[in-house]
Amino acid sequence: MTSSGSASAAVESPDPVPAQASSKAGSRNDGSVRRRRGLLAIVVIGSALVGAAGAGAAALLKSPAQVAAETAAPVPDTLTAQVEQRVIADMLITRGKVAAASTIEIAVPASAGSGSRPVVTKVKAKAGDQIAYGKALFEISGRPVFTLAGPLPAYRDLQTGATGEDVAQLQKALARLGHGTAPDTSGVFGAGTERAVIAFYKSIGYTPVRLALNAPDDKPSAAKAAPPGPGDRSTDGKATPTAAPTAAPEPRTVVVVPMSEVVFLSTLPARADTVVATVGKAPGEKLMTLSIGDPVVVAEVSTREKALLKAGQQAEILTEESGLKVPATVQAITDAPPAGKGDQPGPASGYLLRVVPNTPLPAELAGKEVRVSVTASSSEGPVLAVPSAAVSAGADGQTSVSVLGSDGSTRRVPVRPGISGSGFIAVTPETGAKLNPGDKVVVGSSR
Repeated sequence: MTSSGSASAAVESPDPVPAQASSKAGSRNDGSVRRRRGLLAIVVIGSALVGAAGAGAAALLKSPAQVAAETAAPVPDTLTAQVEQRVIADMLITRGKVAAASTIEIAVPASAGSGSRPVVTKVKAKAGDQIAYGKALFEISGRPVFTLAGPLPAYRDLQTGATGEDVAQLQKALARLGHGTAPDTSGVFGAGTERAVIAFYKSIGYTPVRLALNAPDDKPSAAKAAPPGPGDRSTDGKATPTAAPTAAPEPRTVVVVPMSEVVFLSTLPARADTVVATVGKAPGEKLMTLSIGDPVVVAEVSTREKALLKAGQQAEILTEESGLKVPATVQAITDAPPAGKGDQPGPASGYLLRVVPNTPLPAELAGKEVRVSVTASSSEGPVLAVPSAAVSAGADGQTSVSVLGSDGSTRRVPVRPGISGSGFIAVTPETGAKLNPGDKVVVGSSR
């Protein structure tokens, strides 16, 4: 019994496993798991990279059919424009300069300041001033130089008793300023004209020049009887009358308008462009320059452009600074280029075009550049028109346009071309052909 119990105890109670050996076994197991997980991750990443590389290769590798499809030219698009009803005008656009209708230079005649040294004693106008009739511009040696209305230049001194067309001009100019010359006949400088001259000079603060003359019928006075003097006896012993001494005639004066004092202006407005006169200095060859008449525009055009222009054509003047647009008319085109340009001898490069505004341009535009548009030709009214690019000539010489239908097809419409301008051309369908406003005509294609 005792030995059995010992064996049983031996079986049920084996020797225990040491703790250190158990810990080493667990560590080996954990390392194995980590290695397996790392390998799995590497496999997954590798698979992903291989898949991406395959996709990239598939994108780069194309079949010949696909390459041909992608490199083929795109299907061309048809460019069209609508047929219109419009006025066609051929416009010529150029640049010009605002200038005076005419200019005059005021100089000093040789008679100015006669009897004294000519010197400028007053200047009564400055550059930019508007000049009116009857205005004193300056003084030369105390005598005025003034303006009057008239187309004839002063070429002689006018005085009482003078006659002629220039006298009639003086009378008319004085009457315009309110100084009538009645009862003088037109063209005769009489007492009425003399009074008008005196009144005018007084209105500008001066007195007219007077010239002393003897009486026109200056003759010795009739003899008067005088008491006989000693020895004045006739052979018969009677006293002989002695003639009285001739009395000097009473001198008289006439009013004079010296040519050196008057500047006749053919029209207004007039503007002082430059004033050279300086007080205290001797006057030079030019004292002042005046612009006469409403401003005009002068431009240069080429030989080709000249062929399109003629007097009477409609134009437009544009001031680009202010945007002001003024209707105008072509007044003239020179038949030959000007002989010289400025100080440069020889022919100029173009012909001079003169354009007159229908309403006056502002005075401050004088000397400035503007744009000029001239309607060289124009249809009388709205016409059937297409872009110039839509018209073509076939091998048969027939001019036509191609009309695009709603189904994409085109039909050829024979037409007769007319006036052209601004990129359009007037067309008339030939007999039996149809072309209507709104139709689409082919003007080209794009890719």
